[in-house]
Amino acid sequence: MGNWKIWMKKGSISLVAALVLVTVAQPMSSHAYAAEINAEIPQVIEKASPSVVAIIGKPSSEMDKSLEKNRFNLAHGTGVIVASNGVIVTNAHVVKNMKNIVVVTSEGTTYRGHASNIDEESDLALVKIDATGLQPATFASSSDIKVGETVAAIGTPISFALRNSVTVGIVSGLDRSVSSQYQLIQTDAAINPGNSGGALINMKGEVIGINTMKYADIGVENLGFAIPVDTVKYVLEHFELYGKVKRAYTGLELEESWEAVVGLPSSTGLRVTYVDADSPAAEAGIEQDEILVSVGPNSVKTLVDYNEAIKKYSPGQSVDIQLQSGSTTLTKAVKLGELHSTETTLTEDAEGSSLDADSGKTKIGDSHFGWSMKYPAGLVKTQQSDDGDSVSFVDAKGEFALSIQVDSEQSDELSAAALLTKIAGDDDSEYSGYADSSTILERQYVKRAGSPYAKIVSRSGDDGYIQTRGYLQGGRLYTVKLFVTKEQYTNRSKQNSYNDLLDSFKLDFNTADNSLKDISVFNSDDVTYTSEYGLSIDLPADWEQDHRGGNSFYNEDYSQTVQVHVTSASSGDTLTEWVGREIGEFEAQYRADYRRADKPIEVTVDGVPAWQVGFASSLGDEWYAGSSLFFIKDKYKYEVQMTYPQDDQSDELEMFWDNVVASISVDKETMDGELGFIQDLDELADPDRTVLYKNEKWGYTVRIPENWTTSGSYDGNDPTTKSFTFTGGYLRIEADSKKVYTEVLKDAEEEHVESHSNDSDYSYSSEDVTLFGDVKAKKYTVNYLKAHIPYAETVYLFNRKQVTYTVTLRIDAAVSTDANVARVNKAFASFIFVNGAGGK
Repeated sequence: MGNWKIWMKKGSISLVAALVLVTVAQPMSSHAYAAEINAEIPQVIEKASPSVVAIIGKPSSEMDKSLEKNRFNLAHGTGVIVASNGVIVTNAHVVKNMKNIVVVTSEGTTYRGHASNIDEESDLALVKIDATGLQPATFASSSDIKVGETVAAIGTPISFALRNSVTVGIVSGLDRSVSSQYQLIQTDAAINPGNSGGALINMKGEVIGINTMKYADIGVENLGFAIPVDTVKYVLEHFELYGKVKRAYTGLELEESWEAVVGLPSSTGLRVTYVDADSPAAEAGIEQDEILVSVGPNSVKTLVDYNEAIKKYSPGQSVDIQLQSGSTTLTKAVKLGELHSTETTLTEDAEGSSLDADSGKTKIGDSHFGWSMKYPAGLVKTQQSDDGDSVSFVDAKGEFALSIQVDSEQSDELSAAALLTKIAGDDDSEYSGYADSSTILERQYVKRAGSPYAKIVSRSGDDGYIQTRGYLQGGRLYTVKLFVTKEQYTNRSKQNSYNDLLDSFKLDFNTADNSLKDISVFNSDDVTYTSEYGLSIDLPADWEQDHRGGNSFYNEDYSQTVQVHVTSASSGDTLTEWVGREIGEFEAQYRADYRRADKPIEVTVDGVPAWQVGFASSLGDEWYAGSSLFFIKDKYKYEVQMTYPQDDQSDELEMFWDNVVASISVDKETMDGELGFIQDLDELADPDRTVLYKNEKWGYTVRIPENWTTSGSYDGNDPTTKSFTFTGGYLRIEADSKKVYTEVLKDAEEEHVESHSNDSDYSYSSEDVTLFGDVKAKKYTVNYLKAHIPYAETVYLFNRKQVTYTVTLRIDAAVSTDANVARVNKAFASFIFVNGAGGK
């Protein structure tokens, strides 16, 4: 199918030796041998091909549901019939997340199908169709497969129209270790996208493997891989017995030797890098750093060797594992457990859905913008803007491209001349080339009853022809453009069909017409967002998610925000203690006159107790308010927080928040299966813990609280300016060896005088001080309490060995708590000259 595995391990191979061996082994000329093989192939294919089917379906996507509505968003692969009653084996990567599966047999019979079993580790799956009397494939014995023997691959390469295509080659190698859990067969029979899941057969018509991947790289051809028949039989047997593959579990994590990693024959076994506690290996006494040499009678040098050996045993069985511990060889009996891996969720088809998402639809349009037109079977939507005012289509065969643009707030009083001028001026689409290089072939105003339009036909060099039509209605300008290549435009019958398509465009959308497909993306209902942490939340359609797909959401003007924070509940932690810590941290961050924290209100969210806390804070003359919802479920702590300008506070906004809270739910089944313990960093944070910063070039160190953030000028690892910031303040150190110290002092004084002159509320004082025992300095103390964000600032200027240092300590009034002020002053007090330097 389209999503192909690409093996990127590079290598080289020569077939000369294999060909020579074949020639020597046969008492005939190479030409006679080739003729015999070529004569066999049609008979072999005639025997085997009826057992090979083509599989097509719609890939499903949780991230983009619109893909499922695109009739051309299809993926395909191949399968092999293993039972006459409609059981088909294929690759797991072919049918995983595939909906509306359709299976087509070699003679062209079509069946609806569904994936019944999937095993991603082996990349094998079963598809079931409702059929009888099918011809199952015959499987070869793995011991009969030889390097150099002629084989054929049967599949559906590139296009679904190329079903049961055949390529011929040889077995290039056996027991290959590629990006796979098990060994693979290597072949030079061409295996192209779409061949996945197809049969690799010998010249008896027997299946020796299921095609799974190819090596794709520039300059490399005919390097494909198939899953060997013994692995296929192993997986099929488990599917039949258990509905899944039951794998033995030891609890070991193993590491290959350097030789094995690079592909050299390895002289050692596998190093034990980790032993799971309470695992079978731990109970048997296997220890870290021991070397695993064999599993039962099977020597293991690579991870694939190990997997192949373990594959021969079932959970509950015992096996002797030989290890090397220093110079001692040990044998330990391990009673195998069962490996519990995350089961692949089987994709269900929607009731009444079909492979063609637009079955029965002969027209297409947008109900919100009120237009419709014919919907040819080959019309493919390629792009649509977020609000739907722009949409582009192409023909599936590449004959034409079509775009529709809707511009609102237009005057309905435009004259015919003005409308023609307007659509001509807009003729700078991606298809038109340079507008001034286009030749206008036709320009007229067509007085069609009900919906007159402006029409311009132009030729853009040798690229092709563009027909543009413009319609005015209800304060909107609808611009329809059709781009056709020169070859298609000069074909009269084609030209008539293009004009018929354009003529079908109407400023009308009949909601009662079941044959009309609505592509409107306008949505007035709430949208449900579900995170990998299992939390679902409903927000208005005009809100948008963080562009990185994160847990932040914003309204249209970004003034209102909803954020979700998820961490694990530490052992013994309670909702009451957690909320108490959060309120305490908030109150410690701001002065009392710049914050407000309401008394927590007890509510219920998704059946569990929750606390809701209203809050507000400000750094100056603008206040921001919000509400935080806290609850613990399934060992995770969830905080959902809304913030907004306090001036926006209203009954309507309160109702909005109540609806958001009511929509919240947590479903353990939708959580990412790999979620583990997520530490709440606030539990570990110490606001008074410091780290050392050292600037070698400018000769100083300073100790800074580790939760402050840093930035510096772009001049190397030891910047001339280094800033350490926290919410509402910073400590900045600047070093300058170019300006004379007296000039720096003069400039600083002038800046302060000018600032006070411009605003009398800007007050400052200066004094001479001594720092670090013997360093003479100028100290400026600034207070600007009437500023948009009031602040206090202390600036020290001093000189050491022809370098002038300017250190600024700034803190906004809102966060000037005793603790924050003490941290800033302590940080500056830690400033030390190093290397006997005050400069370079």
